[in-house]
Amino acid sequence: MTPLVAAKRIVIKVGSILLVDPSNGRVHQRWLDGLAEDVARLRKRGQDVIIVSSGAIALGRRHLGLRAGRLRLEESQAAAATGQIHLAKAYQDAMSAHGISVAQVLLTVDDTEQRRKYLNARSTINTLLRLGALPVINENDTVATAEIRFGDNDRLSARVAEMTSSDCLVLLSDVDGLYSADPSIEAGATLVPRVEQITPEVEAMAGKPQTGDGSGGMVTKLMAARIATSAGAAMVIARGTVEYPILAIEEGGPCTWFDAQGNPRTARKQWIAGTLQPSGSIVVDDGAVRALTDGKSLLPAGVTAIDGDFQRGDAVYIKDASGTILGRGLVAYASADARPLIGHKSSEIETLLGYRGRDEMIHRDDLVLND
Repeated sequence: MTPLVAAKRIVIKVGSILLVDPSNGRVHQRWLDGLAEDVARLRKRGQDVIIVSSGAIALGRRHLGLRAGRLRLEESQAAAATGQIHLAKAYQDAMSAHGISVAQVLLTVDDTEQRRKYLNARSTINTLLRLGALPVINENDTVATAEIRFGDNDRLSARVAEMTSSDCLVLLSDVDGLYSADPSIEAGATLVPRVEQITPEVEAMAGKPQTGDGSGGMVTKLMAARIATSAGAAMVIARGTVEYPILAIEEGGPCTWFDAQGNPRTARKQWIAGTLQPSGSIVVDDGAVRALTDGKSLLPAGVTAIDGDFQRGDAVYIKDASGTILGRGLVAYASADARPLIGHKSSEIETLLGYRGRDEMIHRDDLVLND
C-alpha cells in the first residue's frame, strides 16, 4: 500500500502548466475533469482532499489582454485578481459533476508561519473538510508582493500539508519526478523512485528553475519535500499531464516518493514541545489534570488561574495547583479574554465575551504533556 492509498488526508498541488494552456490562456478542461474524478474517488473511500492550485495569473492575463512574457509586479497582481475568479469557477464546474462543493481559500506563506494566522487558517480548512467541502487554496497574489516569485506554491502546498497535519503531499508537475541529473542536459540521467532522506547528494540532482507561467523547478520541489517530510507527510513528485494523474500514481506510474520523517501528529507535538517559547501559564485543577491525562482538551471550567500576558495562538505552560509544569500548548484565547472565562462552562463563553469562540481553552491537538 502506497502512502497515497494509506493517507487519511492528502494535499494535491496543481501547477499552472497543467491547468492552463499557455497557447491560449484557457483551462485544460478535459484534464481538470479527470482530476475531479480522481478527487471524487479519494473522497469516496474516506480520504480528506485539499488542493493547492496555481493558475490565477495565467488565466487572468488573457482576460486582461496582457502581453506574453514576464509581467510587471502590478500586472501580475491585476492578473491574479481577475484569474482567481475564473480559477474558482473552473474548479467548481468540474467538481459539481460529482456533487462536491468547492471553497476558495487565499493564503500567503506568511499566513502559514505566523501562529495566530496559522490557527485561523487551520481552523477554517478543518471546518470546511468537516462540512464536506473541497478547499482549493491559492497564493493571495493580489496583496502579496514578495510571494510572487518562483516556487511559492510548491512551498505553500508543503506549508498547507504541515498546517493541516496531512499524511501525503502530491506535487503534480510536467516531469516524472527527481532524476539523478537534469535529463535535459544529461541523456543518461535516471529517475530516482524513492528518497529516504534529503542529503546534499540529493540536492545536487536538482536542475535549474523553469520560467514562464510555471513557478520554479526541482529546486523548489526539494524545498517543499523538506518541509512536508519533516512535518510527517510523505511526498510524491509525478507527471500530472496524464488524464487521471492521481490514479496513474496509484497504478505504479513513474514518480519519486520522499519518505515521511515520523507522522504528522508526532511532528506537530514536537514543534509545540521544543520550538515555541511559552508566553505565560495556565493553572488547572485536579479534575482538569485527570482529563488532560486521559487525552482530553483543556476547558475553561478546569482553569483556576492565568499568569502572564499572551495572545491567541501563543504557547503557554500548563501547571497544576502546586506549580508543577504539566506540559504546554497553544492557547485559543488571549490572556485578556481568557481571564473572564476562568472556572466557567464553555456554554457561557458567548455571554461572558460577547462572541462565540472555541469551546476549549487549549484543544488536545495543540497540547503536549510532559512524560
